[in-house]
Amino acid sequence: MHQSKPRGRSPVVTDADIRRVAGTLLVEHGPDSVTLRAIARALGVTAPALYRYYKSLDDLLERLRLDFCADLAEELTAEIATLPDDGAVQFFAICRGFRRWALAHTREFTLVFASPGVGRERLLRRFDEPFGRIFLGAAGRLLATYDIVTPPTDVIPPELREDLVHFQTELLTALSESGQKFPAEKLDLGVTYLMIQIWARLYGHVTLEVFGNYPIPLANPEILFDAMLADLGRTAGLIAH
Repeated sequence: MHQSKPRGRSPVVTDADIRRVAGTLLVEHGPDSVTLRAIARALGVTAPALYRYYKSLDDLLERLRLDFCADLAEELTAEIATLPDDGAVQFFAICRGFRRWALAHTREFTLVFASPGVGRERLLRRFDEPFGRIFLGAAGRLLATYDIVTPPTDVIPPELREDLVHFQTELLTALSESGQKFPAEKLDLGVTYLMIQIWARLYGHVTLEVFGNYPIPLANPEILFDAMLADLGRTAGLIAH
């Protein structure tokens, strides 16, 4: 009587294996290549086996996003550790390091910072993630050691004030819960407005460069980026006019 051969055991798959393969697919082939089926195929298992670790592909992508965010934070932390204990020097180094990382890791940048559907809740949560903590830490050092020039309340468009107050309140709550060192008493509406403007200009420049969307061809985009940082520094009183 013919006896069938016993089936071989399925490979042992770990959470780290799944994230490693998903990250490789993303970096080498783009976001559309990251599917549970493709990950399972690369690991020699069936797609349902992955549900032991992740309830959905979106759940896995969120974990991958956090991994990339932590990589960026680790790189920036190592860089600022070698710099003088000067809030402005460290802040501008973080800005330049953010741009450098984004250009070297365009697909990771896209997942972390340019994925659709980033609402207020996720945006606030990012301030308690590794990169957000570094950014806020640098902002806190600036506020603690520099006389920051902020817009007077009466020049802030009235239509924006309600949104800024909401953001200010939520940010103070996040800071309180995280235990980060930040001079919360200095986080008035003018500082809040300035923080939003700085992030918008920094993120806007980097995103335009990453996706090749500058309105004119630039032989050296870094010159324009450095000019933007210098302009921000002068506006905030960190650089003499």
